[in-house]
Amino acid sequence: MRALIMLSVNREGEANMKPRSKLAIALGAGAAFALVAASPAMAVKRGGTLNIVVGSKIPSYDGHRETTFGMIHPIRPFYSLLIRVNPDNPQSTSDFQCDVCENWKVSDGGKTYTFKIREDVKFHDGTPLTADDIVSTYGKLIFPPKGIASSRKAFYGMVDKVEKTGKYEMVFKLKYATGGFIPALATPFNFVYSKKDLDTHGYTWHQKNINGTGAFTFVQHQPGAFVEGKRYGSYHLMGKDGKKKPYLDGYKAISAPKMAVRLQAIRGDRAQIEFRAFPPKARDDLKKALGDKITVQESDWNCVMGFSANQKLKKFQDVRIRQALTLAMDRWGGSKYLSKIAIVKTVGGMVFPNHSLAAKKSELQEMIGYSDDLKGSQAKAKKLLADAGVSGMKVELLNRAVDQPYKVVGTWMLGQWKKVGLVPNQIVLPTGPWYAKFRKKKDQETMIDFNCQGVVNPLIDASKWQSADIATNNRGNYIDRTMDKWYDQMNRTGDPAEARAIMRKYEKRGLDEKAHFAVNFWWYKINPHRSYVKGWNIAPSHYLNQSLDQVWLDK
Repeated sequence: MRALIMLSVNREGEANMKPRSKLAIALGAGAAFALVAASPAMAVKRGGTLNIVVGSKIPSYDGHRETTFGMIHPIRPFYSLLIRVNPDNPQSTSDFQCDVCENWKVSDGGKTYTFKIREDVKFHDGTPLTADDIVSTYGKLIFPPKGIASSRKAFYGMVDKVEKTGKYEMVFKLKYATGGFIPALATPFNFVYSKKDLDTHGYTWHQKNINGTGAFTFVQHQPGAFVEGKRYGSYHLMGKDGKKKPYLDGYKAISAPKMAVRLQAIRGDRAQIEFRAFPPKARDDLKKALGDKITVQESDWNCVMGFSANQKLKKFQDVRIRQALTLAMDRWGGSKYLSKIAIVKTVGGMVFPNHSLAAKKSELQEMIGYSDDLKGSQAKAKKLLADAGVSGMKVELLNRAVDQPYKVVGTWMLGQWKKVGLVPNQIVLPTGPWYAKFRKKKDQETMIDFNCQGVVNPLIDASKWQSADIATNNRGNYIDRTMDKWYDQMNRTGDPAEARAIMRKYEKRGLDEKAHFAVNFWWYKINPHRSYVKGWNIAPSHYLNQSLDQVWLDK
């Protein structure tokens, strides 16, 4: 196939679109759209501190390891990426710009990507950035040593080598051309680390230490309270006023797991924004109380919530039990109810809703758990449990101590399982212990599971459902080489129709025939914020657009 030919970008981040393959164009369709128009151009103002509220704790500082907004929101502003989604156009699935690079070019039929690295970037400790740092960063991400977690390693199965070709030039050599590569590079967790830090301190150092090239430098972290950053005077990107970014003097990310506390902080102007989301009622309450002092941005969300059963445990190795768990769910009715009180909305499959690769409703209804005949589905669930000899089985659900949408959806799920005779209970843990339980102990029975990604890129986003020895974010702990084979095939094909057909087989096996995972709902993003916060545009992910270098305060 011909490769996705991406954007050519100069030092100022001005992008020119080059031709793209049929597959890239086809798969770019169906992206999310913000529900508010961008505000007219205004002269930026400098100064001030942005206070944000974050509904989670920080498991570690390491972007390569973590998968949570609880880390991205407070820590991302300290770091740069090789390339990033255009912060002025984050809804796009193809608008990328250089961050620490000057430009890139594609050769060898889309299998070689050569990046020219900026020569004016310094880490916060004063160390100049070179191609060595980019090569070391992506070496850790793509080819981590044994025992080192890289949560998105499976994104880069197409990469053969990462090489330095000059002091300020490096190359990615691919095994095959694919439209998924450039969006994968722009993943917001791909923090650029210093080779010196990795060589001197080791690959776990960044879990507890920070040294980036981002727009803000680390001031302090009071665990359980806040993270504070201040303006980095030697930041490499220029602002719209002709001066170096960022516009803000600093920011403070305030930890507030309870939604009521976050709402009160914004209502009382002690904080200006939450970058994750609030449910519809919270939006309405803020707007009613504050009127035009609050601006609301909304978007579909590249985040799907469901559950997985741990196939390391003998009872969940029986596919009948896994199928019964998903058949119990009233997805269509649950969507109508939960969308009023939680940040979930759309019934779907493995692919971002309305994308060209996503299943249509008629295709969804061909899989178990999606039928309009709820009584029939739940009767089948009871029969499967009886046939497996586990009628009345106790089921333990591991959940995260975050109100939206984890605890809301988890409580709803318990009610669904009770309707087919199961006896469920829920264990709710704070973010750190929650991650530790399924990452280290791996002894959970079932768990609220999710696939939240940055750039809408289904060919790569679907990597989660490969075998556990390939996808480190596979929480079902299963090995399925058929899933692995189909994932590889749909990433290699240049035919949009063939990619869609393979995705249907992949989805059918994962959600139905083997019931490795159960999708409940796709999320919906609602961001009310103080109207004097400017320069931030909603993205179809709560991980994107968190560098804060473009944000300013109109006050």
